[in-house]
Amino acid sequence: MRRTIVFPLLFMAAGLVFGGQSRDGIVKVEAGVNPLRLVRGEEGKIILKITVKNGIVVSPQPSFIIEFEPNDTLVFPKPFYTASDLNVDIVDDKGREGLSFKKPLEIPFTVAPKASRGVHVLQGKVKFYAISKSEGWCLKSTTRFRATYSTRTGPVKIQL
Repeated sequence: MRRTIVFPLLFMAAGLVFGGQSRDGIVKVEAGVNPLRLVRGEEGKIILKITVKNGIVVSPQPSFIIEFEPNDTLVFPKPFYTASDLNVDIVDDKGREGLSFKKPLEIPFTVAPKASRGVHVLQGKVKFYAISKSEGWCLKSTTRFRATYSTRTGPVKIQL
């Protein structure tokens, strides 16, 4: 009994802020689900904290795109999101436009009505163009991320 409770909790704790990093270490993504425990039909948010290496700018054009892998438990309004969909601020960095990730990105979802009970993992990727003006290069890259969450079939009854 103890193992059946402890293992999912450890799995969730390890996955709360499992970050992804591009192969070249330019962009780091930390992903989380809020709330962590969800009920069928409940709304929640994916929260992405994006960190960009010093001296690098993520270009708003061509598109910055966030995609999610197919998932039977969460329903998203769109199959992918761009910087303009998420109202990411554009800043001027020494004559070069770049995206500002000072605030975490929040993407809404709804738990599917037939979502199975248990611990789940949401996986996705961020596609971007990184620019280094000082070194004179541009790079198209992808960073993967994942977040762990759990679902239950109905609300928990609390006796007072």
